[in-house]
Amino acid sequence: MELPCELETVVVHFGEMGSRWGFNRTVGQMFAVIVFTEAPLNAEQIAKMLSISRGNVSMGIKELQSWQLIRVHHIPGDRKEYFKPAGTIWELALQVLSERRKREVEPTLSLLRSHMMSEQQGEHPYANQQIKEIYELIELFTNWFDDIHKMNSDSLKTLLKLGAGVGKVLDLKDKLSFRKGESS
Repeated sequence: MELPCELETVVVHFGEMGSRWGFNRTVGQMFAVIVFTEAPLNAEQIAKMLSISRGNVSMGIKELQSWQLIRVHHIPGDRKEYFKPAGTIWELALQVLSERRKREVEPTLSLLRSHMMSEQQGEHPYANQQIKEIYELIELFTNWFDDIHKMNSDSLKTLLKLGAGVGKVLDLKDKLSFRKGESS
C-alpha cells in the first residue's frame, strides 16, 4: 500500500502540525494516514506508506493511543492489529483539545493556584494581580471548553458558524439593557 500522491502534501503538513499539537512529525504523519485512509491500517502498511521503520510506527501508535486518537480494529482470521480513528473528525478535534488541556492548561492552573495560595503573596502585588488575572482568564476558557465539550456536534457547528454574530447579539443586549436603565 502506497501513499497516494495527492495526499502526500497533506500528510507532510500534518507532520509539521503534529509538533505544534504536542507530538512529533512522524506521529502527526501517522495520524494523517490513519484518518485519510478508509480501511483500517496495520503497522506494516503504515510503515510502508510513510517509509519509516516498524519500530517507529510502534512508538507512534502508542503515542496516538495515549492521546486516545486511534483505536485497535481486528479483522476476523487475521492476527495483526489494525488501526482506525477513534471517532469522527469533530470527536478527534475535541480529543486533541482535551489532551492539550490536560497536558498544558491544567498544570499551569495548578501552578498559578499554588502561587496564589502561597505565603509570599504580599511581596509583589502587581505580579500577583497579573497572575490572578491570568488564572481567572484560563479558568473562564476552561469552563467554556467544558460547556462546549458537552454540546452535540450540530449545536457546536451552529455556534461556530455564528462567529462574530454572537458579539453582535451581546452588543444588542447591552444596548437594550442601557436603554431600559435610561427609562427607569
